[in-house]
Amino acid sequence: MSEFESASQGAKMDFSKDMSYGDYLGLGPILDAQHPLSQAHDEMLFIIQHQTSELWMRLAIHELEAARQSLRDGHLRPAFKMLTRVARIFEQLNAAWDVLRTMTPSEYTAFRPSLGNSSGFQSHQYRLVEYILGNRIGALMKLHKHTKTAYDRLSHELEQPSLYQVAIAILCERLEVPSLAGAPQSQDWQANPEVQALWQLVYQDPQNHWELYELAEKLVDLEDYFRRWRFNHVTTVERIIGFKRGTGGTAGVAYLRKMLEVELFPELWHVRGAL
Repeated sequence: MSEFESASQGAKMDFSKDMSYGDYLGLGPILDAQHPLSQAHDEMLFIIQHQTSELWMRLAIHELEAARQSLRDGHLRPAFKMLTRVARIFEQLNAAWDVLRTMTPSEYTAFRPSLGNSSGFQSHQYRLVEYILGNRIGALMKLHKHTKTAYDRLSHELEQPSLYQVAIAILCERLEVPSLAGAPQSQDWQANPEVQALWQLVYQDPQNHWELYELAEKLVDLEDYFRRWRFNHVTTVERIIGFKRGTGGTAGVAYLRKMLEVELFPELWHVRGAL
């Protein structure tokens, strides 16, 4: 008996009637979903980079929605685990830019015409992540009107309080003050001095407000990784296309740099300067 046969002895070899690894994961459709429109070698990298990013965002949405519900149910500790996982998902997404940056401007130019007007700016999952976190620009819903499923899901999200609004509601409840979370909104969250003052109470006395303190830090950690993702996006695009306009019609790097200024949980950042 060979070394391989000895090591694999007892392993199931016939899956004609049973579920295999590929069956469970649905690998057939996934691995057959890459269809380059040019003969350029690097188009495959571009497609897989964005497809895998969408898969990670799907998981991020799954975790964020569950974390929000857990917070609403008063179960903070399970939510902390989920928020930590989302931060690590964005760490994975950050690492993916390193792979895409191996592509040079000349290599990208070889297949860029194949993209037409398609752009990551049109990703409904990325928009959903932003909406859940609280960066809600209702006007961008127009981008998704042509896809009913995506449009309906985004519309439904705008009817829910954002993750941050839920966190603020918990903050107010625990500190026994009237809620400052506000109603669900279709615009981005604006910094509120009263909310910042409440977070300051938490940071000044973490031992007596430990769960709120931990919630605040989980949110900051998440936004930290999210900001890094945005920054890496900017530098990757600038490295590959310079200051050309994006395929979707945006100002490209100029637009992405503007997005770096967006604060998802502004009071949690501003309070640091007040301590």
